Amino acid sequence: MHAWCLIPNHFHLLVQPEQADQLNRWMQWVMTSHVRRYHCHYGTNGHVWQGRYKSFIIQDNDHLLTVARNIEANPVRAGLTEHAVRWPWSSHAARGATTNGMHPDSFPVLLPEDWASYIYTPLTDAELHKLRNSVNRQSLFVKEDWKDEMCLKLGLESTVRPRGWQ
Repeated sequence: MHAWCLIPNHFHLLVQPEQADQLNRWMQWVMTSHVRRYHCHYGTNGHVWQGRYKSFIIQDNDHLLTVARNIEANPVRAGLTEHAVRWPWSSHAARGATTNGMHPDSFPVLLPEDWASYIYTPLTDAELHKLRNSVNRQSLFVKEDWKDEMCLKLGLESTVRPRGWQ
C-alpha cells in the first residue's frame, strides 16, 4: 500500500498487488471484514458502502505520483482540515509529512524531495480530468503512447473508447 486516506463518506487506496487477480480477493476481504465489524460495533445491518470499488492501472512514473498526491491532499480539498498532515486517517499523517516515513525505497518511483509541499501543488485541469476519467471509466492512468499498447495487451480497449462507441 503506497498511499491511503479515509474520509467520512469514502476512502482512497493506492495499492500494488503482486498479481492482478489478488486485488479483487483482497478488496473483498477488506470490505467484508470492515462491514462485519461496523455492524457488530453499531448494532446495525445493511449497506455501509454504496457501490463496488473502482480500480484502474497506473503507470509507474509521474502518473503514480499524481495519484498519491491526489489521495493525500483529499482531506484538504474536501474542507476537512487545513493541513493534510493533521488528518489522522491518512498515509500522509502516518508518515509525518516527510518522505522519510514513506520508505522511498519501497515506493515504485523516486519521490519529490519535499513531499509535504508537493501534495499541496494543485492538480492541473488536464490532470484532474484524466484522473476522474480513469476513476469513472476504470481506464488506465498512463501516458497516451503506452495506453494503446497496454489496452491491447490487457483487453481493456473499451475503457478508453467514448461512451456509446461500439
